[in-house]
Amino acid sequence: MQILHGIRYNLRGFMMGLRSGKLLFWGFLRFALVLVVTILTAGLILVHHQDIMAALWARPESAWVLWLWHLIAWLVTLVLVALSVLFSYLLSQILFSVFVMDVMSRTTERMVTGRVEEVEQMPFFTLFVFLIKQEIPRAIAPVGVSLLIMLLGWFTPLGPVLVPLSSAAAIVFLAWDNTDLTPARRARPFRERWGLLKRTLPFHLGFGVPFLVPGLNLLFLAFAPVGATLYYLERTGGAAAG
Repeated sequence: MQILHGIRYNLRGFMMGLRSGKLLFWGFLRFALVLVVTILTAGLILVHHQDIMAALWARPESAWVLWLWHLIAWLVTLVLVALSVLFSYLLSQILFSVFVMDVMSRTTERMVTGRVEEVEQMPFFTLFVFLIKQEIPRAIAPVGVSLLIMLLGWFTPLGPVLVPLSSAAAIVFLAWDNTDLTPARRARPFRERWGLLKRTLPFHLGFGVPFLVPGLNLLFLAFAPVGATLYYLERTGGAAAG
């Protein structure tokens, strides 16, 4: 079953990352980058939540209304914190993690095959720009699709169905963000890579299931490039399946 196949590859990559010194270093670096950016942005929101609320609605004098003001203030703060976490992920993903993910993917490929297959060697700056251009649609697509489905769930009677669908779409795209690293580095056409995603949706859904585990999801995300690279290499005959 492809869903179980996806879970298996994610766990294989996670365990391989923990056993390799290089992969362990880069995986925890990625984890730390996402965590630090998230804490900084969420901390700014929490420190200034009173000022933000005051700008939206001046604190009322009436004690009868004050409780409602406090309730709405914290609801607004929670929404802003959630948005800051989302923004932090996108920012760290595009500016920092994309490079770390590529290094982890290259390291995995070299460990498995003894070399890294790519179209041509690029100077560092050219490579960095190339990686960012590849990452922007992969990072924005899951957010855009998930938010669209979530909004449809809020404003239509299909909410109970669409909310789980939003989570499923998010983890599929997060999985694809990792499985697309190797073919993108080999300059495979976007249409071909997108077609591969559409043909392997159950696998990507399974690969993304560990991202739903509270507390461990950031760790699974940090080491996901390893399992994703193993999957692509073995799927294309670049390594012996195992």
